[in-house]
Amino acid sequence: MASQLLSRTQPALAVAVLAALLIGLASALAGGDVTSDTRLSQSRDSREVRTDEQQAREWGLGGEDWARYRQLQQGPLGVYSPNLDPLTALGIEARNDEERRRFAELQVRAESARVSKELAYQRAYDQAWKRLYPTLQVVTLTAAANSSPARLQGNGRLALFIEDNCMACNLQVKKLQTAGREFDLYMVGSDNDDARLRQWAQRMALDPRSVRERRVTLNHDAGRWASLGVAGELPALVREVGGQWQRQ
Repeated sequence: MASQLLSRTQPALAVAVLAALLIGLASALAGGDVTSDTRLSQSRDSREVRTDEQQAREWGLGGEDWARYRQLQQGPLGVYSPNLDPLTALGIEARNDEERRRFAELQVRAESARVSKELAYQRAYDQAWKRLYPTLQVVTLTAAANSSPARLQGNGRLALFIEDNCMACNLQVKKLQTAGREFDLYMVGSDNDDARLRQWAQRMALDPRSVRERRVTLNHDAGRWASLGVAGELPALVREVGGQWQRQ
């Protein structure tokens, strides 16, 4: 009788044991996946934190400055100027004069270092161009634009008046390029020196194709800025509206 009972209960016991083992294995695997996902997430978060710290150091900023820059990029500033660099963004949105001075000094130092590197590379680039294409010019100025009369004629396009060695002017050009805008550029004080205008265009990394296709034209001011009678300092982005030139 006992042997018969044992023989009947053994299969049931085996099934129960097998089920328990399967449940335990599934639980262990699930726990392993959660642990693995958690570790992966933590590792990713750690990499992002390090990346933010590295980027902040590259701009001479601390963690709080970088966090504020991130916050500013989520607001109206990020919509109007999505590719604005951290120092300019923080300087524009400075909360007091001390902050404004600090970010201005940081940007001057950063621009000085950047310009030094760019000039060194520009010299190497010019040498390479002369060696490979000795009969071609890097940037060909638009003859039609340069031969226009001294008084600016409105054609519906944006006109940007700039000066050489002007940080604000360079930032305005970069902003227009990033937005893909078409515009006619006029350099005030260029003394009709084509080489100077070309060198400036090369430093700014203007797309030669845009210049050739006249989406962007490079011109000497030749007195046009003074003839407009528009108040304010350079850079000046203007357009003719109703027969009057207005800042944009």
